[in-house]
Amino acid sequence: MASSSGDDEFVVLVCSDPNNQIETDISNEEIVISTTDFSTWDYPSTLSFSTFKIQAHRNRLIEESSYFRGLLSGSFSESCLDYISIQWQLETFLNVVRCIFGFRLDITSKNFIPLFQAALYFGVEMLLMQLKSWLSEASLSKDPGLFQIQLEDLIDIWDFGLELDNGFVQEICASYLARNFMWAMSNKIFKDMPYELLLLCVKHPHLTIDSEKHLSDALLIWLHSNTEQLERSSRTECEFFDILKQIRISLLPLWFAAGKRSSISFSELANESVDSIFKLMKVTPKGSMNVLGDGDLSHLRIRLTKYSKKVDLSGCPQITPMILLLSFLPNNHNSYLALRKTIKESASNFEQADGTKCQITQSLLPTLSFEAVLEVDISGCLKLPLEDAIDYFSNSFPFLRRVKAAYLLNFKMTTLYRLIQKCSLVSEVDITVDVNPLISSQLSVISSSSAVVSMAPNRAYFVGDKFSMTSLYHLGPSPSNITKLTLEGRSDVCDSHIQYISKFCASLCYLNLKGCISVTDVCMANLIRRCTKLQSLLVCHTSFGMNSILALCNASPSFSNSPSAQFGKRPLDSLASNLQLLHMGGCKCADEASLLELLSQNQMLKSLCLRDTNLADSALCSFSGSLLEVLDVSNTMISGAALHHVVCTNPGLKCLNARGCKNLFQPENTKKEAKISSSYSCEELFIELGKTCRLEEIALGWGLSYFSLQALKPAILSLRAMTVCLGGTLPEDSLRLLPTTCPLLESLVLYFQVISDCIIINILTSLRQLRTLALCYCFGDISNSSFNLSMPNLRILKLERVTPWMTNNDLVLLTRNCANLVELSLLGSKLNSDAQCIISHGWPGLISLHLEDCGEVTENGVSSLFNCIALENLLLRHNGSGIQRNFILEAASKMPMLRQVSLDVCDAKEGDFDLPDDADRYSLRIVKIARCKSTRCNVGSHFADTTRKPVHRETLVLVWNSTNVVRTVVKERL
Repeated sequence: MASSSGDDEFVVLVCSDPNNQIETDISNEEIVISTTDFSTWDYPSTLSFSTFKIQAHRNRLIEESSYFRGLLSGSFSESCLDYISIQWQLETFLNVVRCIFGFRLDITSKNFIPLFQAALYFGVEMLLMQLKSWLSEASLSKDPGLFQIQLEDLIDIWDFGLELDNGFVQEICASYLARNFMWAMSNKIFKDMPYELLLLCVKHPHLTIDSEKHLSDALLIWLHSNTEQLERSSRTECEFFDILKQIRISLLPLWFAAGKRSSISFSELANESVDSIFKLMKVTPKGSMNVLGDGDLSHLRIRLTKYSKKVDLSGCPQITPMILLLSFLPNNHNSYLALRKTIKESASNFEQADGTKCQITQSLLPTLSFEAVLEVDISGCLKLPLEDAIDYFSNSFPFLRRVKAAYLLNFKMTTLYRLIQKCSLVSEVDITVDVNPLISSQLSVISSSSAVVSMAPNRAYFVGDKFSMTSLYHLGPSPSNITKLTLEGRSDVCDSHIQYISKFCASLCYLNLKGCISVTDVCMANLIRRCTKLQSLLVCHTSFGMNSILALCNASPSFSNSPSAQFGKRPLDSLASNLQLLHMGGCKCADEASLLELLSQNQMLKSLCLRDTNLADSALCSFSGSLLEVLDVSNTMISGAALHHVVCTNPGLKCLNARGCKNLFQPENTKKEAKISSSYSCEELFIELGKTCRLEEIALGWGLSYFSLQALKPAILSLRAMTVCLGGTLPEDSLRLLPTTCPLLESLVLYFQVISDCIIINILTSLRQLRTLALCYCFGDISNSSFNLSMPNLRILKLERVTPWMTNNDLVLLTRNCANLVELSLLGSKLNSDAQCIISHGWPGLISLHLEDCGEVTENGVSSLFNCIALENLLLRHNGSGIQRNFILEAASKMPMLRQVSLDVCDAKEGDFDLPDDADRYSLRIVKIARCKSTRCNVGSHFADTTRKPVHRETLVLVWNSTNVVRTVVKERL
């Protein structure tokens, strides 16, 4: 039909989808719509038609679309027609027309590509601008829960931009991926990332990661998942692995770098990383001038961008103030010059002749502020003076909320005070250290003494403008924002420190005092009265007792302080009634009556630990809560009937630990007030668990059997951790069916069970996600064939008194099949001194190693084991009397993360060991040295002589904290 002239003339666009093969109703074959009625369109119902006839203004089409401009105003035959046929995807074309006529489109990552294709084809510049604008804005999204571009869509958009050779799209994709790399690497399709996109992302200045370890892990996962692609690619394998050179290996955690020395693709870089870490650890302020040099310092800069939210430096003993300052400076040559100049000037002001102290003032440098950083983890950063770090963080991380500084004995309480004052927005602090092994009330102490450690700071750098830490408390800082405080293992924390906390941290909701043995019950009670917002309280192995329980159970501080305060009155607004987590394992100061009163008021508890307490049936049955998810009653005298009572009223129970409960399944005449039937059957507990709960972790001993496991089946289908202890008996049929009964198991610990090769092989073959396997004091015959299969996911392996046949050859087999172990415990085997080399070469990243009664491993001394440089816990006992006298000192220096050492004088080459002082102990927190005595052992009348068998006599235990070292001798073997 010929067109008529005029400015308002219409043209009809007849659009159908050439790819639409779906048969539609005749009534829905076509619809006629007009661009003048866009605002009244029923958009969803419009899309149900197979053909659109759109009446559109000719001039508007010509103005906004180069396609229609050429078609309607040129020499084409269609220029004089009123009908134009369009073959395109209907929804996409309809959106193109809407854009042409001024409507803002709802662009998503799903429709971005079809809209972009249409915009290019029809030459709609307005739509191209909208798409580019949307892509730019969407790429700036900071909230992980509101990502507008999903990873699979990002990959498609990248491929589309690559196909078009559109640099804008490629840059936006790389920038978006760089900023959100932590989110992307956790996505299951990360391995499908195109190499070019990944490389551009890793080189992008906005690459935002928590640590270099995360980047390394991500790249290795990608490379290992793309082996076939590497083989098919025209590139050489070396070209692909060049991406690993983008990793700043000098900033990797020591344990990570050490572990990767056995990786085929990463071994060379891992060795370079380890060398670099140890070089940086030896750098003095004067030597830092040589480290800085005159070249590019990017490899020493911690990756910080304006999008960084977390900085994870844990396990990096090489981090120094120089590295922190370098990372806080602008990445340009002038900043490097300023840092070099500042250090050079400071070097002339050494406070000691040996040049171990140097004053570096941050205010003289043009440091940047990273306002998005909310969390910092400096656990194990031995070379980082904490007061300096706090000053740096207060300036460069003004909105810091969470600080973790675990396993740093130099983090004193005065350091905590400084942190609270300087970083006033911090709400969570964790300064955990290893718990003192001398916390059990059952230990027999022979002697004990303590000595004050050197108060002179063993530091490499000082920051200027410091004031007295002693005066900080007396200055009376304003109340802090601390809501979560972890002081686990801090035996140096005393009542005066807790008084400070109760005064200035009144908003505490979570408090962990586990192992704080110097804090009294009265002091804890006062803190509880002041901190009325407490919801989580962890006080295992402390003096927590009747005073603290009284404070929890009473309604108000005034009532608790009055002479009439007593148990038996149950106010509705007590602190106990608001607790959601209470862990008081090992607190023997709480008697049965106080426990009964406490549990009767814990209606809101979700996690409860009463391990090793005076818990009795009456107290447990008084528990009034119904929200429990975690319950630990191990090593108590409760009965199965009392536990059954709790299980019935807490269907959400996920973790149950009842190991060591000898009365759990023994008939018992229960007291009338216990509110439980004396006709109780022990199987009722398992039946109730099976009906009511869906467990994720369980630890049981006495009473566990084939029949009880059958009753538990419905409850343990989702079980991830299982421990079977003394008293539990799982026959061969039960153990054989374990992978079917608990298909999701990640941790399996068996004590005193009957095992065989077929059982172990079945478990390891079926449970491929198993990460922890412990076989301790089990009976039966197993051979090396049990471990003759690959277990790449296994991280922790304990074989205690189950492999007396194990030789060096068997150990080699174990290193090949369990290549990723980080913890190994062997008790009883036939190894020789070559086993040291096998272990250090096969598992260079071990963080825990226990070898006891393992033949002659240390008969010729200790040498190769020093290559396990990331060890944190080392036990060597009865492996041969060749360990050198200075072993502890040498181990501490060559294994800088080593915190616990356990030895036996029997193995000392010279009959004793040198003990470290405060200056050369590095990370050492605990040293345990056992001593044996010889007893005659009559081997029979056929032999004329008797042999001497070593029998334990005593253990010397040294425990360091921030203020002193305690030397204790106990009768027990620790």
